[in-house]
This record gives sequence, C-alpha cells and structure tokens, in this order.
Amino acid sequence: MKVNTHRYFILYKPFDMVSQFIGTDGSRRLREIDFDFPEGIHAIGRLDSHSEGLLLLTTNKKVTKLLFESKIPHSRTYIVQVLHKVSDETVQTLRNGVRIRIKGNVDWITSPCSVHIIDKPDKLFDVENGLKEFIPHTWLQITLTEGKYHQIRKMVFALKHRCRRLIRVSIEDLTMGDLAPGEVKELEEADFFKMLKIENYES
Repeated sequence: MKVNTHRYFILYKPFDMVSQFIGTDGSRRLREIDFDFPEGIHAIGRLDSHSEGLLLLTTNKKVTKLLFESKIPHSRTYIVQVLHKVSDETVQTLRNGVRIRIKGNVDWITSPCSVHIIDKPDKLFDVENGLKEFIPHTWLQITLTEGKYHQIRKMVFALKHRCRRLIRVSIEDLTMGDLAPGEVKELEEADFFKMLKIENYES
C-alpha cells in the first residue's frame, strides 16, 4: 500500500512579500509566515512581491510541471485594480489579445482571455498602495490560461492603464475562500489535484 508523504497547502500571499522561503536581498520571505511548514516546502509558480493572493505550496516537486508545463492549459483568475476608467472597447481589446514585450525582448500577442468590469470586491484587505476612492480607477476580473512574466500588468499598461493592485483569487476550481493575508490552509492530496483539474498524477 502506497503511503503518501507529500503535503499540500494554499496561502494568501501578502502584498510586499516574494514567493520564496530563502534569499538574502532583504525582501520579506515566505519564511516570515507564522506557520509550521514541513521540510522541503516550496511555492508552485510565483506571484511577484507587489501582487497578492492565492499561492500554492507543496513538498511535491512534480506539481509545478503537472500544472504549469502541461499541454492542457489551466485557468487562473485575478482581481485587478487599474488607474482611470476602463472603456468597453478596452475590455474587448484585452479579451482579444494585446501585444506585449516578453523575455528576450520579443513581441507577444496574448491569448484570448476572459475580462469583465466588476464592482469593488466586498472583502478586500487594505494595502499601502491602495487607491483613494476619489481617484478614478476600475476593478477588473481577468481569467488567463497563460502566464508570461508580469503579463496582466503589461496588458493593461499597453492600453494606457497602470495596474495598482493585483490579487490572484483562484486557479481552476481551487480558491482562497475566506483566507486573510498570511493565512494558510492544508488540503488533502486528492482534493488538491481534483480542484486543480490535474489527472493521472503520482505522488
């Protein structure tokens, strides 16, 4: 009988913290989270220090390849606050694809994605870069199936909007739920893979 030795967690990564446990550049690290993580834990994928929200953590090194290097794309949904009012025309352009510059100084047309203007989320934790209510801005919900470096920030900037806040709220059916910044929840392996829609995995 196979005994599962791997563990799986979700974390609401706070703003102004990198998605790493170790490093010497002075940035806030995941090791500062008040939680007794097991040895060998690492983040699956990353959120940059100025982004926040859902981060996956595990001791299973195979998960990154299964999730982000799979031939089957996996959706990721973000709540995004941008400066200025976003027009319907801009929303449609974002949906269709935007030309951005990616690693290697290469032009890239982003894949079609889901974009909607939304009301300000009811449950929103304050951060230092939060905009005052009187400054014109727009909240967007964007769902992607690709993840180039700083892709959403580059997409909105290409259309003359600056991203001021970016919160990842879900990956496939796996959501943050009621987690607050810095809170951690452990999941059973079967539930973890089922909600991420990863099949035929082995621990």
